[in-house]
Amino acid sequence: MTLSVLLVVGLILLFRFVPPPFTPLMLLRDAPIQKQWVSLDQMAPALPRAVIAAEDNLFCSHWGFDLNSLQAAVLAFASGERAGGGSTISMQTAKNLFLWPERSVFRKLLEAPLTLAIEVSWPKTRILEVYLNVAEWAPGVYGAEAASRFHFGKPAKSLSKTEAARLAAVLPSPLKWSAGKPGNYVRRRTEIINRRVAQLGPLLDCVTQ
Repeated sequence: MTLSVLLVVGLILLFRFVPPPFTPLMLLRDAPIQKQWVSLDQMAPALPRAVIAAEDNLFCSHWGFDLNSLQAAVLAFASGERAGGGSTISMQTAKNLFLWPERSVFRKLLEAPLTLAIEVSWPKTRILEVYLNVAEWAPGVYGAEAASRFHFGKPAKSLSKTEAARLAAVLPSPLKWSAGKPGNYVRRRTEIINRRVAQLGPLLDCVTQ
């Protein structure tokens, strides 16, 4: 157990500076992998803004956990309802790097200390940079650069605000929805995300470029 903890802590410290070579999800998916690491400043500023607006409005101000959303998710689970939401970008980064994708209470318990360790060890910009580089945006397509080229035929640096919002819109279910060929739901979600970006203002200060 001690050795495992030391290994994870070592990886967290290493990944603050070194791009993670793969994630558990990449190994589990039975599909060719498309990925290309790019730094946050090689992405259009609209993308991190859209992702925060879509996934985690309080990302710049919390310490890894949105307690109100977590409480709502726990209450939903306790009442037998589907416990959606509650995961911050920091929690999703911890899950993507070290854990498996299926929902379970055990996985959530492991996710909490990993999230706290990442929040303590990394600046917010690094958390977001890693998340945007390991998130899945289509079957076998990981990271903002591969996603931008796959869906729009352009580098992530050239994404428009609408294209960035479309990518953010499909993050919850990238195997079901398409940013490049959006249906009605993704189009509506894109409009909502763009409105949220305009409303967030100072809540986006940690990713202002």
